Amino acid sequence: MSWNLDSSRPIYTQIVERIQLDIIAGKYQPGARLPSVRDFASEAGVNPNTMQKALAELEREDLVHSERTSGRFITEDTAMIEKMREELATTQIRDFFEKMQQMGFDTEKTIALIERIMKEGK
Repeated sequence: MSWNLDSSRPIYTQIVERIQLDIIAGKYQPGARLPSVRDFASEAGVNPNTMQKALAELEREDLVHSERTSGRFITEDTAMIEKMREELATTQIRDFFEKMQQMGFDTEKTIALIERIMKEGK
């Protein structure tokens, strides 16, 4: 089954974001071997050249590294992965609060709404 990619943004950028999210969410553990370019491309439903470009970008970010003849592996730098997780979470929270503000909710009302929803969910 192919990944849900949006044609309004570059596909390789979305692939980079997807793999980054999978790494920081723990789908791929530090040091784990990634699928081959061909297998990854097939899974995502994209051209192998597009997947290659995305993986090359992840290598430039040092999130992934290649071992000649062995494939690509996730970094073992857990501090780097944790930093990325916190940066992504911070961005998501800021975006959320900005959208809530656009809807007329101030910070206090937003937090109160979150707390109410959390209590209802328990």
